[in-house]
Amino acid sequence: MLHPAQSGTVHGLSRVRRAACAVALAATVAGHAVVAEEAADPWSGNVRLGYLSTTGNSDTENMNFAFGVGYTRNKWTHALAGSAVGASDSDQTTAEAYTLGWKSTYDFTEFDYLFGRVDWLKDRFSGYDQQLSETVGYGRRLINLPNQFLNVEIGAGARQSKLRNGDDENEAIVRLGANYQYQFNESAQFNFDLGVQSGAENTFTEGVAALKTRLIGSLAAVLSYTVRNNTEVPAGSKKTDTLTSVALEYTF
Repeated sequence: MLHPAQSGTVHGLSRVRRAACAVALAATVAGHAVVAEEAADPWSGNVRLGYLSTTGNSDTENMNFAFGVGYTRNKWTHALAGSAVGASDSDQTTAEAYTLGWKSTYDFTEFDYLFGRVDWLKDRFSGYDQQLSETVGYGRRLINLPNQFLNVEIGAGARQSKLRNGDDENEAIVRLGANYQYQFNESAQFNFDLGVQSGAENTFTEGVAALKTRLIGSLAAVLSYTVRNNTEVPAGSKKTDTLTSVALEYTF
């Protein structure tokens, strides 16, 4: 039989153990919450910069810059992307183009989603001074694997274009799109994006193929090839423009 003093001591130790267990449990839960919060960071992004200069028989310069920022929360994903390209040959500007785009998607199943997007393109040397489009539509993930995915989209909207000759075009459009990515390994990745905007006045097509190789940490080298085509352009303008780019990309 325990002495009253001993009994009090035992009960005191028991309370201390329970308190210690409660503190340990709270710390564990808090730790898991912090880890979960860190693992579920909704923000992502990248910055890409490339520059090439040659001298001698031909003095040329080529610069390209691009960025992308994404935010994902629950079933929503929002993305903002932009780019700038400039090139000169013997102090004469030969290319100058800017793009800016916003896209939001809402997943209503694992494979199906709705999207809305706004795209702006200004190209000094194309038949169009600038093109602005707004579209909404439906997307389907045909392939959704750990190392590769393929999304296809169909939508409708409107496009406002300003031609180089000063004319304006405002028309309804249908948009078709596809996005494919294949991850060869932890260091190498291939991407292909295709977008087609078709209206009564013009069909605009853009395809971008890119091969990315990680160099160290979050730094990678990116080789990309872009093709842009307008079916109808003012007299004296070419229908197709292409761009080859080599750049360094930092992902965060």
